[in-house]
Amino acid sequence: MNTTTDTRTAAPRYLDGKVCIIVGAASLRGIGYATAELFSRHGAKLVVVDLMMNDEVADSISASILKHTGVTPDLIGLRCDIQNLDDCQSVVHAALARFGTIDCLVNTAAVVKSDGLLSISGRDLELILNVNLKGAFNMCQSVLRVFDGLGRGTIVNIASVAAQRGGGLVGGAHYAASKGGVISLTRSIAREFGPKSIRANVICPSMTETGMLDGNLTAAQFAQIVEGIPLKRAGRAEDIANACLFLASDMSAYITGTTLDVNGGSHIH
Repeated sequence: MNTTTDTRTAAPRYLDGKVCIIVGAASLRGIGYATAELFSRHGAKLVVVDLMMNDEVADSISASILKHTGVTPDLIGLRCDIQNLDDCQSVVHAALARFGTIDCLVNTAAVVKSDGLLSISGRDLELILNVNLKGAFNMCQSVLRVFDGLGRGTIVNIASVAAQRGGGLVGGAHYAASKGGVISLTRSIAREFGPKSIRANVICPSMTETGMLDGNLTAAQFAQIVEGIPLKRAGRAEDIANACLFLASDMSAYITGTTLDVNGGSHIH
């Protein structure tokens, strides 16, 4: 009888057994969900967090991950208003109670508005800064208290090309300023906590096809922006998720404090 040896190896799982908190994961069209799906495919245990999170939303995320990957995720969903530090600390405590540790934080939650600077109200400015910058700060601070004790951990924050070029695509000045703050926050974390083997990096996507475009861009504006992108398409949520996987995993073990552009060449600098 002839026998053959199957020399194929299983695909690597870059986050096998790692506990990852992903903030801003409620929408199945969003970067947060795409990251959760990809991380689950790579063996991560998930803590999916959102202001809109409830049991029904968490179940829909689990069902979608199973449908698209064949993997039943080890997942908990937690509601959190990231503007509130106590909420963020509660997320960390719940993650530790369920999984015993935390290995990674990915901050994707954000609010975007496209008003011109002279039209920005104080209320909108406060909302954008509180969610996009203060919210990221609150989550990072809460998780870093755990990472500092463990002597390890990774943080991936999502900023925007708007922070690099001064807005002008989708977000207004308040959005660009908030995301510029996220870049500076990430670099500060990397410098302060690098000696503890804690890494922090930031991704700057350009226009990405998610629900954040709804109501902020006409079809004509979308087409005009795409025309100026060298790769001739908008970003997809999975493009950003792939970058998150790289920065969250040991593939980037000697990278910290970096800003990774995922923009199709729309901002080459």
